[in-house]
Parts: sequence; C-alpha cells; structure tokens
Amino acid sequence: MPRLPFPLLALTAGGVLASLAACTTTPVAGPVEVTRFHRLPAAPGTPRGALRLELVTSDASSLELAPYRAAIAAELTRAGYRVLPASAGEGTAQSVARLRLEQERFRPSSGRSPVSVGGSAGTGGYGSGVGLGIGLDLTPRPGEQIETRLFLTIDDAASGARQWEGRAHRIVSSKSDLAAPDASAQALARALLEGFPGESGETILVK
Repeated sequence: MPRLPFPLLALTAGGVLASLAACTTTPVAGPVEVTRFHRLPAAPGTPRGALRLELVTSDASSLELAPYRAAIAAELTRAGYRVLPASAGEGTAQSVARLRLEQERFRPSSGRSPVSVGGSAGTGGYGSGVGLGIGLDLTPRPGEQIETRLFLTIDDAASGARQWEGRAHRIVSSKSDLAAPDASAQALARALLEGFPGESGETILVK
C-alpha cells in the first residue's frame, strides 16, 4: 500500500520558520502548533492493538529524550494502543511508532543557534539523512528562547504503510518553568495526540 502524499511533508524549513516569526520575541510560552495526517478510524479511544515505540536518535537511552518517550507512551495508551516494553520482540507489535525530537536555543536579536538533544535522523517523508549535534553550553542567557519540535509517525508493522503522522512545536522562554524537560514533554505529547487521531490535514493551536 503506498504512503499518503501528505502535504505536511512538503513544508520547508524556511516556511516553518516564517510562520513562527511573530512568536520569536515573546518571553512566555506560546501555544503548541499541531499538524496531523492519518488514515485511521476517527473514533477516539478505539482499541488499536500492540505498538512498538522507537526513538529516532543516536542514543535511545538519552536522559534528555526519556521524558518525551514516557509522555508519548502515556498518550498513545490513552489513544487505545497497548505500548509494548522496549524489550518486546519485533514480531509482537501490529504498529510501529517512531519519535523524533529537535530543539534549538536562540535569542531573537542574534538569530538561532541549533542545539541537538541527542541526535536526529530523517525517516519517511520527513526527509532523509542523519545528524548529530552537541551543545557545549546550555546556560540560559537574557532573552534566550527554546523552540522544540516533536515528530511522531505510526506505521503498520507488517506492511510498513503509514497510518498516522504529526508534528508539534512550541517556543518558550528558557527561563520559563515550561522549558523544563518533563513539562515540555507532557505539553507537547498531550497537544500532539489530543483527540487522537485528530482531524487529518488540519493545523491547530493548543494552549
């Protein structure tokens, strides 16, 4: 079965950044922008079978990524999936979810300075290639902002056909309590999977 020609995948980095231009100077948390596409039954809470959750990263045990995995797993469970433990065999899942996290720290007056939270690898329609960045100094600076982008895809384990995919992102002040990994993970995961599977093709703002 061919993959869906999701228009989300045609977004360029420049287009995403342009849409955020009005938010980059705010010192407080902005809303979470969420876009989703899927071919799943729309009824929330429908039992959806066993799912294996993978991190698309160079280090699956990264402490920075752990809160995001836990938050996504909790939301997927609420959405009707039975999230398998990491030790489960590959043949036991009906679906495979892949989670990718990107984060940047920047000051509106001086531009963006990318900081990786472990590593990232493009998969499916989100692009290709593998990258790894290391931030040497994460000390908050005056006016510093943090943009976090969370990507999730769900594929059929047997055929590899794309069933669902979405992206959530938000900008917060580095001094905000919402910049903490646990708070950020919970907010983004909740927004991304709220009312799962959501309205396909729609971009929403979740406060």
